[in-house]
Amino acid sequence: MIYLDNSATTKPFKEVLDSFVTVSSEYYGNPSSLHNMGAQAEKLLSQAREQVSKLLKVKPSEIYFTSGGTEGNNLAIKGTALLHKNKGRHLITSSVEHPSVRSAMEQLEQEGFEITYLPVDRYGRISVADLESAIRKDTILISIMHVNNEVGTVQPIEEIGDLLKKYPTILFHVDAVQSIGKIPLLLKEGRVDFCSISGHKFHGLKGTGALYIREGTRLAPLFSGGNQERKLRSGTENVAGAVAMAKALRMTLTKAETGLVRMKKIQSMLRNGLTEIEDVQIHTPHEHAAPHIINFSLKGIKSEVFIHSLEQKGIYVSTTSACSSKKKSPSKTLLVMGVPETLAESAIRISLSFENSIEEAITALEGFKESADQLRKVMK
Repeated sequence: MIYLDNSATTKPFKEVLDSFVTVSSEYYGNPSSLHNMGAQAEKLLSQAREQVSKLLKVKPSEIYFTSGGTEGNNLAIKGTALLHKNKGRHLITSSVEHPSVRSAMEQLEQEGFEITYLPVDRYGRISVADLESAIRKDTILISIMHVNNEVGTVQPIEEIGDLLKKYPTILFHVDAVQSIGKIPLLLKEGRVDFCSISGHKFHGLKGTGALYIREGTRLAPLFSGGNQERKLRSGTENVAGAVAMAKALRMTLTKAETGLVRMKKIQSMLRNGLTEIEDVQIHTPHEHAAPHIINFSLKGIKSEVFIHSLEQKGIYVSTTSACSSKKKSPSKTLLVMGVPETLAESAIRISLSFENSIEEAITALEGFKESADQLRKVMK
């Protein structure tokens, strides 16, 4: 099996699974309980928070554990809107955000907020000049993803952070779910107020994540209950999940130095090989692109048909984002990038991890070509 759908989810590291099982079976006390078992669980939770904060180069008090990217994005966006609605009701985002951001914005629109959706160029990148032009006196939040989950475009987060130094009252949220371990992001220096990450994107477990909230910045909680996570995220903490995520993040960042070199080599090899296949158009840009994603279309062949053909060869890829792949509609990201609908309907996403090998890339390219040739013969 050759698994090339790592932007949807990654295979958990064995050490991550082992730590989850150990904590779940031996330290299963509720961290809010007063007895010793609760104290042990609370200590493990605090250690996990310290580890994540150290790896992200922030303070432990700035890390809040969540269930993943979707919750983190919703908490940052809706929590800001609810708390600051009397200051302003205008938010800015891009037209190529993940559904968890887009849908949160659309829900706020129904509540009377105004949203500006910034256009992107043919590479899927926003213009910082367009962003500044969109800023109003009542703008309270800007939410921009770091790496696009479909085409891999890297947005100008550092430039946005520099711009926002002139606008100290506007909060800045970054969805870094796809960039952790692949593209550096300095939260403090980048003037980022909120940053969402998700454990299962870097070999942790599904249902784990964290939201960075800059010290001195506040949000309105979305959950009511026992006031866990310093009153911001009620609900009994997933101690084993937090410990496992901290380990996954540490292992991923440790592997990054050598892993990124191999990953970039594999991406280049795949990209060059795809250009040799008839009627392939690659949508992922050469510049300002993450090293783990390649999005391409195979003219005249529906993406679902191509994916199932590859699956029969033991090769796993995807169409758009995992959250939207079953809708069988063209990628909105590709459409706003100016890709014709017929090509958008044929889009395929390859996404790598540090675990993929050059040998797998060679075999995958052979499979891509064989499937393309077989399907074209059937269609004639």
